Amino acid sequence: MASALGERLAAVDRAIADAARHAGRDPRELTRIVVTKFHPAELVRELAALGVRDVGENRHQEAAAKAAELAGLGLNWHFIGQLQSNKAKAVRGYAHAVHSVDRVGLADALAGRTPLEVFLELNLTGDPARGGVDPSGLEPLAEHVLSTEGLVLRGVMAVAPLGEEPRAAFERVRAASQELQLLAPDATAISAGMSGDFREAILEGATHLRIGTAITGKRPTPG
Repeated sequence: MASALGERLAAVDRAIADAARHAGRDPRELTRIVVTKFHPAELVRELAALGVRDVGENRHQEAAAKAAELAGLGLNWHFIGQLQSNKAKAVRGYAHAVHSVDRVGLADALAGRTPLEVFLELNLTGDPARGGVDPSGLEPLAEHVLSTEGLVLRGVMAVAPLGEEPRAAFERVRAASQELQLLAPDATAISAGMSGDFREAILEGATHLRIGTAITGKRPTPG
């Protein structure tokens, strides 16, 4: 008998495939990242048994502990939260990709001798207190990342602002992605779309979907 977790995972994967086909895209070109923040390592272990390989975390301390406990399962850990520069080296030790590079100082802190995939996070709100680089600053940040040892620029990342129709927000992300590709032709990835708006993100070219509660269920209260 399938577990509730397995059923939710299968339902989301069907919805992703349907949305991709509706957009005229191949579902196989999409990377589904299961966001497991506040959930125990045992849930991640069950996800791995269900075939999940890409896992997302927002907080370094929690991510580091899970990555250490679950080493050997062949998981790709995606760091998707705001990251302080003084924690960058530690995150680099376990992360496959960092989706939240938004400033030169963080790029410098993530530099290293081995390849690390990075996404440039866009601030779509206009509020400088929020994470992300203003779209007007995307090109100089990209130029810096491209010249930083060990960083592999994959593309852009964004969260649709509250109060804005998601597809309109993701249209702006697609436009930013196209601008980035003029500078970095290989940086074609778009990390966008969560449990409530991944369908709209797929329509606007998202390649990496960060889906949490639709798969994992209600999050436990953080400790």
